[in-house]
Amino acid sequence: MNKKVIVACGGAVATSTIAANKVVELAKDNGIDVEICQCRISEIESNLDGTSLIVTTSRVKRDYGIPLITGMPFISGVGVEKTEKAILNVLNK
Repeated sequence: MNKKVIVACGGAVATSTIAANKVVELAKDNGIDVEICQCRISEIESNLDGTSLIVTTSRVKRDYGIPLITGMPFISGVGVEKTEKAILNVLNK
């Protein structure tokens, strides 16, 4: 069963692409099928249907009622393992 993951940033280009690739790689390495929806932060709400997880590379204070994890460690390289564990905790549910 596919898990839909929204990966969002300010422009839906550079940092979200890096984070999306990391999420896909992490899921594949752990036998989890994911469907990535890459978008801008402002487009998250219109893409929520069926979403299991939101990963953003920008700070988001809004509660969408879906687990939201910051993907900045994939960009900075700091805290990657902790972020990966948090993502797997959500996707393995």
